[in-house]
Amino acid sequence: MGAPIGVSYSPGGGRAFEPAPGPAESASRSSTPSSARTGASAGVSTNGSRLAGSAPGPTGGKAKRRSAGRHRAILCAIVAASCVAGTGFTQQPAPAPPALRAPDVRYEPTPTDVVQAMLRLAKVKAGDVVYDLGCGDGRIVITAARQFDALGVCVDIDARRIAESRENARQAGVTDRIRFLNEDLFATGIGEATVVMLFLSPELNLAVRPKLLGELKPGTRIVSHWHDMGDWKPQATVRVRSDGRERPIYLWTVPKR
Repeated sequence: MGAPIGVSYSPGGGRAFEPAPGPAESASRSSTPSSARTGASAGVSTNGSRLAGSAPGPTGGKAKRRSAGRHRAILCAIVAASCVAGTGFTQQPAPAPPALRAPDVRYEPTPTDVVQAMLRLAKVKAGDVVYDLGCGDGRIVITAARQFDALGVCVDIDARRIAESRENARQAGVTDRIRFLNEDLFATGIGEATVVMLFLSPELNLAVRPKLLGELKPGTRIVSHWHDMGDWKPQATVRVRSDGRERPIYLWTVPKR
């Protein structure tokens, strides 16, 4: 989903300081003519060490200035290289995921007796993959997993509903059989489903119909609580009396292409 992010590396191989003069340099000093090596005016003894209390001569001062200049140049190069290296390993912050839009319909939990009727109408069985598009608190896929040993995919655009469904699945002991997707149902891939459950609205049913017919395998069962699919006639309809209202439940099967 290189060097660890946030760690800066100094370039290797650079030396900050030069080593002490070696034998060759001492030899070159020893080979200086005797006229230059003798006398306090030069400030240097015959073995190359400076006489106490003597002022530095022109040659020694220039050498020190050149050496200091080289040290400063090396340090500047190291600092510049470190800055470049750090820039190379800096990771730009990942773009924030696009914000999901507000839910299209008001949340209304499906009554428990209607959940049972929907699962029976779809003839859910072990091995089925049940998608609930707009799953709310997850009760349909949780019941499918617990009662029929099916797999479930809970899709909801509202993060609060997904959090609630996760907790309900945890309490029911079926979290290992359910995936939870905080997504827009129109952007969710549904090709692996063998059963799709809906409790949306008349308009959303018509809007999602092309997706269902285009992505689902032939033979996939689609069950909708309360709302039909316009001129796509259901192959079965049942009515359940619940909460003082008669609730229609529709079944379709994706045809062969």
